[in-house]
Amino acid sequence: QAQLADSGGGSVQTGGSLRLSCTVSADYDSTCVGFWRQAPGKDREGVAAINTSPGTTKYTDSVKGRFTLSRDDAMNTVYLQMNNLNPDDTATYYCAASPHAILATYCRIAFIDGAWGQGTQVTVSS
Repeated sequence: QAQLADSGGGSVQTGGSLRLSCTVSADYDSTCVGFWRQAPGKDREGVAAINTSPGTTKYTDSVKGRFTLSRDDAMNTVYLQMNNLNPDDTATYYCAASPHAILATYCRIAFIDGAWGQGTQVTVSS
């Protein structure tokens, strides 16, 4: 059952930026929040994740230095700022959250036993 909303996708040219938002239901304990993406014909992959208690983050190598997580606790929202986008970033991006998932797996278990969004499309043209 989806208990959060992910948004912020769009179409940009190479080098452009987008900011994704992941807003979790206020009554949900979203200790681990992860952003995942899935391109056509490819498996879903973890992109970035944050443990909202200590604020520790994890990023996949391909986005390090370009993507940055932040959070607004009052708004129950985690943001993924995506800079210097390239066509390889084109995918549908999903957010998932769980109190039981772990950062090392980009909160993967959240898709099974947590909350997840419906996805937001990011398209980067060359």
